[in-house]
Amino acid sequence: MSEIKNKPPDLLFVFLRHGQSTGNAEKRHQGQADFPLTGTGILQAEQLASAWSESGVQFDLAISSTQTRAKQTAKIITDVINTNIEFDPIWMERDNGELAGLLHEEALLSHPPPDFIPLHQSIASSGESQWELFLRAATAVNKLVKYPSGRYLIISHGGFLNMVMHALLGQTPQSNFQGPNFLFSNTGYSTIQYKPGNDNWIFFEHNNTSHLVNK
Repeated sequence: MSEIKNKPPDLLFVFLRHGQSTGNAEKRHQGQADFPLTGTGILQAEQLASAWSESGVQFDLAISSTQTRAKQTAKIITDVINTNIEFDPIWMERDNGELAGLLHEEALLSHPPPDFIPLHQSIASSGESQWELFLRAATAVNKLVKYPSGRYLIISHGGFLNMVMHALLGQTPQSNFQGPNFLFSNTGYSTIQYKPGNDNWIFFEHNNTSHLVNK
């Protein structure tokens, strides 16, 4: 995280996935169903907060999803590094329709995956399509670049952050979930600088989990 401390950016964003939730631990499709952190998830957030505190990492503002697992992660970290939080529902996880909250094995029985999923088809009857998710991610990025110069911590969810990476790279999603996939582990984070003067995005790191003591 030396980039955060030593390279004053025009805009620097750290995109962070929440800690392990009960939905993660129970192998559920979470989506916009609300699940709290597990004890492990709390520890993951505490370890990251401690690592950043010891390194002197600071942010001008933290922006968090309104879902419990993200809010808990955000509060644990910002309490330690003394950063204000702004909550914005645009950073919520993908709406995965009727899959929300189901165990993976339950979902396979009640909603067996089709052979092919078109780009504009809703997920599980009523959820966001790949295209709708991409449009929301692009809108979230558009909001970010209008913030004043500074360092910003974004706390969100794996599925949504994956699509945010697509939006940053100008990589539109593909039908049937083909194309690149940007993994975010629990409390994994990516550090990305935006230079509005020449409209450049500079990727310093992706899915950093070096703070975790027991991976």
